[in-house]
Amino acid sequence: MTIRSLGVRRAALLASSVAMAGLLAGCGSGDDTANAPRTESGTTAPSDSTSSAPSGVPTDAVSNSLTPSAPQSPAGATRCHTSELSASVGRNNPGAGQENFPVVLTNESSRTCTLHGYPGTAFVDASGKQLGPDPERSSAEPETVKLAPGQSAWAGLSFANPEVSGAGTATPAALVVTPPDEEDPLKVAWKSGQVPVSGNESSVRLIPFSPGTGG
Repeated sequence: MTIRSLGVRRAALLASSVAMAGLLAGCGSGDDTANAPRTESGTTAPSDSTSSAPSGVPTDAVSNSLTPSAPQSPAGATRCHTSELSASVGRNNPGAGQENFPVVLTNESSRTCTLHGYPGTAFVDASGKQLGPDPERSSAEPETVKLAPGQSAWAGLSFANPEVSGAGTATPAALVVTPPDEEDPLKVAWKSGQVPVSGNESSVRLIPFSPGTGG
């Protein structure tokens, strides 16, 4: 082999080595990126692209929009409080083996207020112990009832006649009534005899408030 041929061969081998080194260096730069240490949480401010708020909308507005809003009362009215109400139980209107009573709340205050939904109710004995299970609420859609001073609203309370249903019975001393969204109850003397408190037919049912006294 001539000296010229040997030099050409060495030059080709050198060029091939340089190309291979460049390729390996390129692969190494990819590994360095993948293995780079991650930024600790809170050390940098989040970019706009990672913000949970839509563009142009303050974050507070987004969080507030996720909070369920309270039912809106009619203009100029607010919820009736227990201290502003009196309670009574209207006359029984029986039918088809059912006993049906209106539970009436009357606005005794000097302002207009509202009731929305169902009363809390429970039959109790003379010592205040509850008799029977909690009443079941109907699937009827509640309405907001606006009560001017002196006006009333009623919610229906019904149960199967124990003599027909065969349910176990007790004679309550009172019906405890709690207005919607209130904690303090009102107590009404119960003068309508036995009520179901045990057995398969012991359910007492409620329908939401409507305007008037239900008479």
